Amino acid sequence: MKIGYKLIAESFGPQELVRQAVRAEQAGFDFVEMSDHFHPWVEAQGHSPFVWNVLSSIAAKTTTLELATGVTCPSVRYHPAIIAQAAATLALLSDGRFTLGVGSGERLNEHIVGRGFPGIHERHATFNEALDIIRLLWKGGFQNYDGKYLKLEDARIYDLPDVLPTLAVAVSGPKSVALAAEHGDGLFATEPKADLVTGYRDAGGTGPLYAEAPLAWARTEQEAVTAAHRTNAWALSGWKVMSELPNPVNFEAAAATVREDDIREQFACGPDVERHLEVIGEFTEAGFDHIALMNAGPDQDGFFDFFENDLRPRLLDESTR
Repeated sequence: MKIGYKLIAESFGPQELVRQAVRAEQAGFDFVEMSDHFHPWVEAQGHSPFVWNVLSSIAAKTTTLELATGVTCPSVRYHPAIIAQAAATLALLSDGRFTLGVGSGERLNEHIVGRGFPGIHERHATFNEALDIIRLLWKGGFQNYDGKYLKLEDARIYDLPDVLPTLAVAVSGPKSVALAAEHGDGLFATEPKADLVTGYRDAGGTGPLYAEAPLAWARTEQEAVTAAHRTNAWALSGWKVMSELPNPVNFEAAAATVREDDIREQFACGPDVERHLEVIGEFTEAGFDHIALMNAGPDQDGFFDFFENDLRPRLLDESTR
């Protein structure tokens, strides 16, 4: 099992995210993972830097820390040729430490280029074509593609790594699990659902299994709950809502009925290591082997100390049993 740190790009600026990644490596994290957003989820977060610049800077300032996008949409705001090139370049800059996490996107980020945000059927079909194009370009040489939704004309990526990035596909149900097994090298999920793992394995998938564990560290439980409720209440709205709302103000409205007790139920809040282990354990018991810890609490440096001194030793101990 590998333990990662979720860089919350919606809550911190680019320099701070790089600093956190360096500290994460020092604290013993195996990887960092960062979303590819144009907007934050809610105004209270207040940030959203460009993931490819931030991860490139992190690659230059770390030596063992693995990097991942969690996740990027390669089929609406971007053309997949751009993502194929960006991922290949980052794999070279990081000496092979990069995983390309991909998904079909959210309206929050993708609508901004004015091309509209298609319904789920067209979105998945376009995403499928995007993965075909990425794989095609990673073969090397000049390539062409004539799909129903996407096209490629005489394109070649000149700088390709000897070992291509792992391609981890975001999943939420049987159709996306089948897509991950067919087109990806791994999967990415945000819920501790064992059927996602078993479905992927049954379909022939053999790669790494990424997930995010919702934590909120602070010196008191209430302090952690207050912070997580302020910036992350939207996370309890469910994927069907999260994928369709267009702007931060809409997420604030959707989260208006989320109570602090709802946060307590989903997040590990406060300094109790047992509660943090309980939430992380939901994902490991479901079969995930790459767990990114997301600290929605108010103190990232305090969380790093907590992880290094209290949480990581327990996780290492449990993984060797």
